[in-house]
Amino acid sequence: MIETLLAFAGATVVLALSPGPDNIYVLTQSIVNGSKSGIVTTAGLITGCIFHTILIAFGVSALIVASPQLFFAIKVVGALYLLFLAYNVFRSDATIALYDTVSKNSLIGLYKQGIIMNLLNPKVMIFFLAFFPAFLWEPEGNTIPQFLVLGGVFMVTSFLVFGSIALLASYIAGYLKKASRLGVVLKWLQIVVFVGIAIYILL
Repeated sequence: MIETLLAFAGATVVLALSPGPDNIYVLTQSIVNGSKSGIVTTAGLITGCIFHTILIAFGVSALIVASPQLFFAIKVVGALYLLFLAYNVFRSDATIALYDTVSKNSLIGLYKQGIIMNLLNPKVMIFFLAFFPAFLWEPEGNTIPQFLVLGGVFMVTSFLVFGSIALLASYIAGYLKKASRLGVVLKWLQIVVFVGIAIYILL
């Protein structure tokens, strides 16, 4: 069991470090608003994983994926939500304050945003279905507690990796702060990230 969990944690680290919509989103938020925003966003994304872990543990994820209409509806809703976020950024002021200057309400909003993004991304559901069963240490036994343990390891490991990305990004922001037209560049970077993730979910 211990060897299996260590292998699972190692695989999770590799996957978390691989370029993808979640870590790119955390990186963008950290560069734009500081490490605190990146960590809060990470907390939201990881909180959403609790829901996916419960679904796979009790077999609900398999039922959703098996229904093409329901699965497509989730993808469309998720993509529309991300396009809505991109539109909000487009309408916002290009003047961006770096570092941890965001308000408490903004941090709560980022946390909720991270949860919603994770829940409305059916790719996460497919990933859990494909990835987790390979690391069950007793496939013939009761899989519910095994899935819950794997989910816990996945969330802790991912939080540590994404949190590290958020902290490192704040240093990058320090150098970018001296660049001219920074606000415009970061504004469009956020738009590109949101639209890109929306297309990723749909296709």
